[in-house]
Amino acid sequence: MGYPPGLPSDFEIVGESPALKRVLTLARTVAPSDATILIQGESGTGKELIARAIHRMSLRRKASFIKLNCAASPGNFLERELFGSERSYSIAVSEIVGRLEMADRGTLFLEEIETLPPKLQLKLLRVLQDGEFKKVGSNQTTRVDVRLLAASDQDLTQRVVQRSFRPDLYYRLSVFPIRMPALRERREDIPLLVNYFAQKHARRLNKTIETISAEGVHALAAWDWPGNIRELENLIEQSLIYSKGPVLDLARGIARSKKSAG
Repeated sequence: MGYPPGLPSDFEIVGESPALKRVLTLARTVAPSDATILIQGESGTGKELIARAIHRMSLRRKASFIKLNCAASPGNFLERELFGSERSYSIAVSEIVGRLEMADRGTLFLEEIETLPPKLQLKLLRVLQDGEFKKVGSNQTTRVDVRLLAASDQDLTQRVVQRSFRPDLYYRLSVFPIRMPALRERREDIPLLVNYFAQKHARRLNKTIETISAEGVHALAAWDWPGNIRELENLIEQSLIYSKGPVLDLARGIARSKKSAG
C-alpha cells in the first residue's frame, strides 16, 4: 500500500484513500518529536490505533505505551488511576501506581479526555507545564517524563466555550491536532478493510475465505457507517459466523446491521 515510509511493520490501519494518507503523513511527521497530540474523530475511527503507531515511530518506542479511558471511572477513582496514591493505613488503601508513573519515559494515551473533571484538568495541566504532580494522599512531588496523547470524539472547542473544559489545557493538548476521518469520508478503503477483517477473523475462527462477493462489497460501500470501522469489523465477524463455505456471506450481516440501525 502507498503509505508514507517509516510506519511500523505491524501497522494495523488499512487503506489507501487520500484522507487516510494525510493522517499517516501527519503521524509520521510528529512522531519523532515530544509534542502533545490531540486526536479527534468519531467513535470507531481508529484513534487508539494511530496513537499506538505514533508511539512505535517515536524515540520512546522502547518504553511503555499506557492508556486510560477518562470516562471509565468516577472522579475519585480516576484521580487514583491517573496520579496514583500513597498507602493509607487509616482507610486500608494500599499504594497505587498511577498511569502517569507507569508511562514514565514512554507515552500516556488518555481516551475521552473531555470527561476529565475540572479538578483533574488542573492537575494534568500542571504535569504538562512542570512535569510533576502529587499522588493522592501525599505531600511529596513525583516527577515524570511522559509524552501525552489525548483523544476525544467531541468538539473540545465547544466544551471550552461552554466552560466545561479549561482553555489552557485545551491549548496544551492541541499542540499538534490530528483528525481521524469517518469511514464515510474514505469509502474507497472499504474493500481493503473488508478483505483485511475477513482474513483476520477467519484465522481466529478457523475458517477459510476464498471469495467475497462484489455485490456485497458494493452494498457496504454505499452504507454510511455511523459506527465507523468498529461497526464494519463487527459486521464482517458476524458474516463469517454465518458463512458455511469459502464464500463470505455478507447478506445476513448487512441485514442485521441495517435492522439494528433502525
